[in-house]
Amino acid sequence: MKKIISLSLFLIFSMVFSQIQRVEPAFWWKGMKNPELQILLYGKNIANSQIELSDNIQIKNIQKVENPNYVFITINTNEINSERFKINQKINNKVVASYNYELKTRKLNSANRESYTSKDVMYLIMPDRFANGDESNDSVPQLTEKANRKDRNGRHGGDLKGIINNLDYLQNLGATTLWLTPVCEDNEPRTTYHGYAQTDLYKIDARYGTNEDYQKLSQELKKRKMKLVMDYVTNHWGASHWLIKDLPTKDWIHWFEGEPNGFKRSNYKTTTQFDTNASDIDKKLALDGWFDTSMPDINQSNPLVLNYLIQNAIWWIEFADLDGYRVDTYPYNDKEAMAKWAKAITDEYPNFNIVGEAWLYTAAQVSAWQKDSKIGEAANYNSNLPSVMDFMLYSELPKALNEKEGWDTGMIKLYNVFTSDFLYPDVNNILVFFENHDTERWNEIFNGNPEAYKLALTLISTVRGIPQIYYGSEIGMRGDKPKLGDGDIRRDFPGGWKNDSQNAFNPATQTKEQKEFYDFTQKILNWRKNNDIIHTGKTKHYLPENGVYVYFRYNEKGSVMVVLNNNEKEQTLNLKRFAESLKGVTKAKDALSGQEILLDANLTVPAKSPLILELK
Repeated sequence: MKKIISLSLFLIFSMVFSQIQRVEPAFWWKGMKNPELQILLYGKNIANSQIELSDNIQIKNIQKVENPNYVFITINTNEINSERFKINQKINNKVVASYNYELKTRKLNSANRESYTSKDVMYLIMPDRFANGDESNDSVPQLTEKANRKDRNGRHGGDLKGIINNLDYLQNLGATTLWLTPVCEDNEPRTTYHGYAQTDLYKIDARYGTNEDYQKLSQELKKRKMKLVMDYVTNHWGASHWLIKDLPTKDWIHWFEGEPNGFKRSNYKTTTQFDTNASDIDKKLALDGWFDTSMPDINQSNPLVLNYLIQNAIWWIEFADLDGYRVDTYPYNDKEAMAKWAKAITDEYPNFNIVGEAWLYTAAQVSAWQKDSKIGEAANYNSNLPSVMDFMLYSELPKALNEKEGWDTGMIKLYNVFTSDFLYPDVNNILVFFENHDTERWNEIFNGNPEAYKLALTLISTVRGIPQIYYGSEIGMRGDKPKLGDGDIRRDFPGGWKNDSQNAFNPATQTKEQKEFYDFTQKILNWRKNNDIIHTGKTKHYLPENGVYVYFRYNEKGSVMVVLNNNEKEQTLNLKRFAESLKGVTKAKDALSGQEILLDANLTVPAKSPLILELK
């Protein structure tokens, strides 16, 4: 009778507990530089049960939090000899649930993987809008928002298979690195196509494909000697994230007491991060305020949160064989915590590149976020972040081409951008661009004018840094952000859907207008691929005159002369002015046409056009 009663009590007691519902990370790798691994265990009242490991493996630390549905255990992977072991959940010394944990073998030389550098050209894709390779996953039962291509702000069905199907196009174009906007699950009710409100950091959104599809994309890129960059979001998650819906701790996110659901919108003024005159309230609202009601602001200063983010980032590097990260909204995070995040990743992968989005408009403010910045040092801070995005160049470039020439207007704005290069600890490791998925479309600003596009593309392809272009610009794609919003600058690539009336992925079926953009892009990007002078050479530039900006990229092996004529008329340059860079050279090769150019007394440059000369 006692045994029956004991068994009944055990069964009743067990009913208020669930088995282990989630384990994150679900598996790990042996041989990491940091052998400590924090494993999140989730299940109803799991904190009230016992957690043990099989094979007499010791748990270094068990941490319980205010929510009894979580337990965080820390183990030392160097002390585990087996590839598999069990995580056992016990109640009254009886095992009620087990999870088979695996420590995988790392890819050979994984720690020393190469990453993207100034040798590369980064091509930015919004996967939902690029190409639909698998119509069966356009809508899936377990995810709320369904495909509706008629909705500018809805899901359109682009996916990973669509990208894989068009890798030859991208390779032939001259792109060497793909940056995809976030592809992890985003199960918010609406506007999920952009992916920045992620709801599961360990799972590819099923409307894009599977984790294995993401692995395949990485593998297919490597066959072509191309690279994959993941867009990583540390600042905010989606409100529907399973961890947000059942918070481990209240301070997992930034919570504003007295506000509905703890929400208060950010003031978006991240200059407060380094502003010695900033008020505490302004700084707090910038960093702790939410991007939107659907994007709770993550508290990276919580050690459990920070470790979760570090391990998740490392997990994707190993699992998908990633070549780099782009990190969204970098200055909105706790900067001390993010310095630890970046260092933890680069300690494991010394060559791994991470570029942060620091949307600020002066070189001083942007450069402060790059690793070993003297400006950051003056504020007793080192971000450990290898690369930053050159938002100053992005901001000044359309002004330079649109304005009339004057003392401080027109092409002098470009010259002034590069006068601040001394502020960057590694000037070759900054991302240069004239548009992305958040900005106005360049070809909309300039009304589809290929001359403006050619000048801008020539600039970012020949100055210091890593050039980044946005999908579709190479065929003249447009979109009106001020009038029609973000959805319009994220239009579908023509030919990415089987019923499209025209296929721009095939140069033979491109329109005349598309082909002018495409041909120029293909020529300059493929020329750039093998040009070390452009990748790592020094720069010497000359003050613009009459709307013409001239600069030289050079090293001990040679020199390249770049001329950007933004004047409405043909211009003739007196070459004596550039004697210190020409050094008696009398001939050059036009990099785009292949023609030989004589450099005698003068050089004539057509109106509104670039010229790239390889000096002989």
